[in-house]
Amino acid sequence: MIHINGETKIVGLLGWTVKHSLNPIMQNAAFQHLKLNWAYIPLPTAPESIKNGVRSLQTFNFIGANVIAPHQQAIMRYLDEISPLAQSIGVVNTIVIRDGIVYGYNTERYGFLQTLADSQFNLEGSRCLVLGAGGAARSVVFSLASSGAKTISVYNRTIEHAAFLVDDLQSTFSHVQFSFNPLTAKRLIDIKDTVDLIVNTTPLGMSPDVDSSPWPEDISLGKAMVCDLVYNPLQTRFLRQAQAEGLKTIDGVGMVVHQGAKAYEIWTGQSPPTDLMRMAVLAKL
Repeated sequence: MIHINGETKIVGLLGWTVKHSLNPIMQNAAFQHLKLNWAYIPLPTAPESIKNGVRSLQTFNFIGANVIAPHQQAIMRYLDEISPLAQSIGVVNTIVIRDGIVYGYNTERYGFLQTLADSQFNLEGSRCLVLGAGGAARSVVFSLASSGAKTISVYNRTIEHAAFLVDDLQSTFSHVQFSFNPLTAKRLIDIKDTVDLIVNTTPLGMSPDVDSSPWPEDISLGKAMVCDLVYNPLQTRFLRQAQAEGLKTIDGVGMVVHQGAKAYEIWTGQSPPTDLMRMAVLAKL
């Protein structure tokens, strides 16, 4: 049980909505395990209130916060300083406040690459398909491009968003062959046998919408490894589709745990209890 007093250091979660997130459970378990007088609280923040949300963190002396959809790009204009990595990716998911100055960081790249490493997927020369074009997709595409991927295709229901993402990053990674397309059944049929890794960055399949999937049931996933960033539920419909075809899958727990562990390290300056954080998440799924 969390006991908050006048000396408790507070960290928050800015998002809309935040009720599905297991970040509070994971981070509070880590704080309690190491006997830190810290607390992590969800802060539901509507898109039109994100500027006030950042200022409130300063006003109430928060140590920092995590930032989730839909704020990870919009929040950047309200920060005082942004790390070079977060600036390059175009996404901030972790905030630290020191002496009234608000700093922005990206820990999603670390979280995603650690997840692939845990699954022993070799990115060198790989052909990748990313479903979605939001903040998480930007972190994933940047991670893939900066770590050896040969080709990256971005498919999104709104093709303009996929185009913007590719246009923003392709000049930085001229050695990578980028493409974008609408997320339609026809396009998925055309590409399914030409990729080694498929990553879902959309919220499709997230609780309570557990019956949805970004991939049509009547289209094979080819021979790719399949990764879903959705972690609640642990086994999404998309992952079950892949498993039914005998494909290796990666659930979203690794991503949320590793990015959270890196954020914990940034806030506290201590080594995170990553295994305990993972167990705290799994216990709630």
